[in-house]
Amino acid sequence: MFHVGNARSLLLNWVVARQTGGTMVLRIEDTDAARSRPEWTEGILAAMAWLGVSPQEYEGPYSQTEYLDKHTEAALRLGKEGLAYFCDCTREQVQQRRDNPNLGYDGHCRDRGLEAGAGRALRFRIPGAGPVVVEDRIRGRVEFPFEALEDFVIARGDGTPLFVLANVVDDVEMGITHVIRGEEHLSNAPKQQLLWEALGHAPPVWAHAPVLVNEKRQKLSKRRDKVALESYQAEGFLPEAMVNYLMLLGWSPGDDREIMPIEDMVPLFDLADVNSSPAYFDEQKLRAFNGDYIRALPPEEFVRRCAPYLRADAPWAPEDFDAAVFAAVAPLAQSRIAVLSEIVAMVDFLFLERPVLDEKSWSKAMKPGVGAEMLTAALEVYGDPALAWEPEALKSALEAAGAVHGLKLGKAQAPVRVAVTGRTVGLPLFESVALLGRERTLARLRAALAELSA
Repeated sequence: MFHVGNARSLLLNWVVARQTGGTMVLRIEDTDAARSRPEWTEGILAAMAWLGVSPQEYEGPYSQTEYLDKHTEAALRLGKEGLAYFCDCTREQVQQRRDNPNLGYDGHCRDRGLEAGAGRALRFRIPGAGPVVVEDRIRGRVEFPFEALEDFVIARGDGTPLFVLANVVDDVEMGITHVIRGEEHLSNAPKQQLLWEALGHAPPVWAHAPVLVNEKRQKLSKRRDKVALESYQAEGFLPEAMVNYLMLLGWSPGDDREIMPIEDMVPLFDLADVNSSPAYFDEQKLRAFNGDYIRALPPEEFVRRCAPYLRADAPWAPEDFDAAVFAAVAPLAQSRIAVLSEIVAMVDFLFLERPVLDEKSWSKAMKPGVGAEMLTAALEVYGDPALAWEPEALKSALEAAGAVHGLKLGKAQAPVRVAVTGRTVGLPLFESVALLGRERTLARLRAALAELSA
């Protein structure tokens, strides 16, 4: 599943590529075979397409394993030039030589002059004694002392290169100028920078965006938090709302605006303006963003985007759905939902033989002295064939009936709403009753009254 943090990194790269006239590159780093499957790559492509990134706006996808020969060639070159050396130490031996188990490799094989052989890993020789300085566009100057960097492995004992080397070789081969990624990769930057320099190239522009955290300020975790982009897509979040919200995690356009399309953000965005502090991924705020975007849709576009949910999640039979009725009620629903999946519960009463009854709503609305009285009164006034079946007339008739019982409209309409729609909240009642029709409305009022009497 495509993590929302990956989606945010994708967007930052996308915006910078647009600003600079550069090309974003999609590379599937599949050196770890256990974590690489073709269907997962398809998921990434689908997520990018949903966010609005067209295939014309990036190169790839490239597969890292396709460039294995280049990785091996670079590893052997570093070994030949004395910038790397072979090591036959096991993990246990390294730990036994250290008083502190948290310390890394001690350089035991640096000067042993071992040749390549089975089980002998190739380690990069950390040069010099001063700190490795990473100039980060977001975090500023970050120093990594050499004593904190061990001679790290760049090729396993079986000769296969590790990700740290493969990543740099691919970047060099592909002419990568900007590496924009999450903060969790910052610890890789000094090693990768040393490899860039060892291979004879100036390092790229580094930019490590802040991690995303939950309401407890814990880093978002797929085991604990809702992080899959596909989950938000399935729930009915609009891609333009998601893009807008993710871009504002750690960055602001510098004014009071929050709702703005990506096209407006591109000329304003600057990596240097991204805050380095962890960014709170607030789903409630995202829902508010999404509600704003839904309300801004043209009515016909709202109907179109609701269509998949009305088909896949519908509790009614397909032949009972009336597209004309839905089109009539859609503007009323559009202003009341935060995600598209909520549309089904909002309109289901129009297409079901009986409404889905919410027990709490029933208990709240059908109190003694109100429930039976108002259902009876509604049957009387709505059963009058002379009553015009339109919202204002329906409202006035029920308001007058409620007044007879000493009830204001708000309390008078509650039993009728639950009888007709099954819930105490939802679409405007009288517009709903008008669309439902006289006979179906009266049938539901009678059924509710019978249930209440029983």
